[in-house]
Amino acid sequence: PIRHCSRGRGTERALRRGAEFLWSQQARGGGWHSRTYGLLRSGQSLTGFVLNALLEVPRRVYSPRPARVERALDFLRNHLDDEGAVGRSDPLLPDYPNYATSLALRAWARLAPPDSAQVISAMSKYLLGQQLTEQNGWKPDHPAYGAWGMGGDRRTPPEPGHVDISMTRHVLQALAAARVPSGDAAFRKARVYVERCHNYGSGANGPLDGGFYFSTVVLDANKAGEHDGGFSSYGTATADGILSLLALGIRPSGPRMVAARSWLEENHLRDGAAGFKQDIHECWTRGLRFYYAAAASEALHKLGAGRSGALAEALAQEQREDGSWSNPENLVKEDDPLIATPFALRALANYTS
Repeated sequence: PIRHCSRGRGTERALRRGAEFLWSQQARGGGWHSRTYGLLRSGQSLTGFVLNALLEVPRRVYSPRPARVERALDFLRNHLDDEGAVGRSDPLLPDYPNYATSLALRAWARLAPPDSAQVISAMSKYLLGQQLTEQNGWKPDHPAYGAWGMGGDRRTPPEPGHVDISMTRHVLQALAAARVPSGDAAFRKARVYVERCHNYGSGANGPLDGGFYFSTVVLDANKAGEHDGGFSSYGTATADGILSLLALGIRPSGPRMVAARSWLEENHLRDGAAGFKQDIHECWTRGLRFYYAAAASEALHKLGAGRSGALAEALAQEQREDGSWSNPENLVKEDDPLIATPFALRALANYTS
């Protein structure tokens, strides 16, 4: 059941209860394992996802026991393969290796355990080797050039696999956290892909709106549909685009950033993902609710776009009795409390930090 809270309830209490719930779900081996989705049962991608969200909670709100954090790192360390990847323990069922490795890398960069230099170097090398560039046979004129996909075996032409702005954003943020220079060739080439996902400049019928869409390759995955000979902008993709530009070292005052920020501020919603019209695409407004809350709040917070409490208040009102969150829509697995709750924590942390 959802506890409907009073309007004045602070986000710090919601953060603390959410953190307590997530730490209570940590397994004896140090990881977090989905009870809802078999692919996430291994805990390889889920552990880094949950741990990074918990690390965003201000220490004044909730300070975990160091042993719990170390157990989580041990779990990830035990699933790190010889190439520096997390998520490939089962060769028949990879657990989003690029995503899992990116999240693990961000945790290592933040916590700096004794083996951090060696592990960060190995993970960074793996991720850099996964980029769809000349090293893997991809040319600049290919729509997937510069991006990252799900990971695993290196992708070579002609099939790029599933490539999108979300996966690319997470890799870029991890590489930035690992202090890969923003002028590195990998970042310059990634910018090609990020800008291809940007509805910036002029289209067939006039100026484009400044938002982002999801993928140049998996066209059916552009959840807001088509517009003006291209694909419609929507909230999660635009937040991912802004965070990608920031990771690439683009200034907040740059014209692309200003255009994307304007789209996000003008279309922002407190209780759902922005950009979906009242038609067959409308289900995504609720389906991406928690991902959007986390990504949009992070993007707006990093751009200094204010700390309106409307989104945080809406999240606090949806918190369940046990401190978790869950989405009635299962379009992107947010019905699993181990998915929705970390997203909610990240969103709330952006309004309390």
